[in-house]
Amino acid sequence: MERKKVSKKRRQPLGRERVLRAAISLADKEGIGALSMRHLGQKLGVEAMSLYNHVKDKDDLLDGIVGRILLEFPVPATDPTRDWVDHGREVAFGWRAVLTAHPHALPLIGSRPPATDNPNVLMPVETALRALIDAGLSEQDAVTAFHAIGGYIFGFVMMEKGQALGFPGPNQKLTGLDLDLSTDELPCLTACMPYLIGCDFDEQFAYGLDLMIEGLRAKTGIPAA
Repeated sequence: MERKKVSKKRRQPLGRERVLRAAISLADKEGIGALSMRHLGQKLGVEAMSLYNHVKDKDDLLDGIVGRILLEFPVPATDPTRDWVDHGREVAFGWRAVLTAHPHALPLIGSRPPATDNPNVLMPVETALRALIDAGLSEQDAVTAFHAIGGYIFGFVMMEKGQALGFPGPNQKLTGLDLDLSTDELPCLTACMPYLIGCDFDEQFAYGLDLMIEGLRAKTGIPAA
């Protein structure tokens, strides 16, 4: 009688890359506060101690998350004939897209310096500075503009995702503001409320970015291509 072969599902090896991806997924869904070695191990179906074969400790895990997210930032191809404004806008929208995909990691990205053992994780900064220098800014002015525009992008995403004072966009519910608005006490807020609730965040971001770019142009005298 022929014996049937029993197929065993091969277990996916753990590895540092898989650990980091699982940690990012967990943080995206439940927040950084929910990220513990024990909880991460449960998500991966392993004991927490097994994770230490791939990350040194919790700090190494958090640093790895930052580095892995930075690798997701798009790097537009450089084109010397392209308008610097169009190129700069593409870079800025790329930053926003990645930060929006990982809003709970914003505090980590803003507070933990990326590991220097992999120069690729620094490519987002290189790309942004290159766009500003190619526009005609000096190295010093490029750094100042990088901080100003980068701060705008981070702050906007925080507002968009409800981590700072803001109001919901389309298909989002208004929470945390149960007030009987009075035109006598808060006339401007009352008048603007229809535009605060349900605003298009894409349009709002583009508007603010254009203000930044026009301010940069006025400040430095850089012409458009």
